[in-house]
Amino acid sequence: MYEKIVLVTRRTRMAGLVERFNTKKQAKFYVEHAGQDFDEFSREDEAYRRNVDTLRDSLSVGLPVQQVDRSLVPTFLFTGKEVVVVAGQDGLVANVAKYVGEQPLVGVNPDPERFDGVLLPHAVAGARRAVRRVLDGHAVYKRVTLAEARLEDGQRLLAFNDLFIGARSHVSARYRLRTGDQEESQSSSGVVVSTGAGATGWLSSIFNLARGVTARSGGVPGPALQLGWEDPRLVFVVREPFASRHSGANLVMGDVTEACELVLESRMASEGIIFSDGVEEDFLRFGAGATARIRPAQQRARLVVG
Repeated sequence: MYEKIVLVTRRTRMAGLVERFNTKKQAKFYVEHAGQDFDEFSREDEAYRRNVDTLRDSLSVGLPVQQVDRSLVPTFLFTGKEVVVVAGQDGLVANVAKYVGEQPLVGVNPDPERFDGVLLPHAVAGARRAVRRVLDGHAVYKRVTLAEARLEDGQRLLAFNDLFIGARSHVSARYRLRTGDQEESQSSSGVVVSTGAGATGWLSSIFNLARGVTARSGGVPGPALQLGWEDPRLVFVVREPFASRHSGANLVMGDVTEACELVLESRMASEGIIFSDGVEEDFLRFGAGATARIRPAQQRARLVVG
């Protein structure tokens, strides 16, 4: 059933510095001149490289192992016959999940001292066992709901954690929002649409702000939103809506489901954008005249958890 193992890795901060400044010596001068600890960059780089080497060697289970940098994932041809192993951080799992379809995704934490590992349930030492369970048909999966934004011309964008719909810069985003039988023209800092997996990220920070403002103004904050990874719904929140003669601030939060999609019509000249999971390079243009339909994606991510 499976023909190979794809090991997805990422560049370390050290690798990025060396690419930027051409040599490690010049990178060290820049970092130390800025008052930062260059040795910490080195230790992080060494730990990641060492553990990735150990991980790659441990994946020798009778199938070819192909190592792929995260920058190549959007254009990599996944055939559906790969077991995909991701050597985190957590954000790398979120980014990869959008491109692999429903193929098994094994998240590995290569540096538990530095990475939280919410999406990385497997240690380097346990990765071989997780892959073997996939190959033997005994793996335990968690199916994670993804968000989908689709434009009228057929372009679409998936998100593991969240979608952002707004302006590329810090100017106000202008659009008309429709959910169910309600609609409103709005001017805001943009709209965040969160999955269950993203509910502890960007969405939680928005609710932290709302609870703080409510408490400070004498109100009683509501309970924290509970949204599981496998929950079939999404949640949208409008950031900093501005009420004026031409824009409202009533439709500021709601559920997005198969039966009740979120529709946004852009009223921005050219700076409108939709991006996913905090990666601004992974975007759709959302200029005037464009209409985006947001809903839970039919595709689900399959995370190997046991």
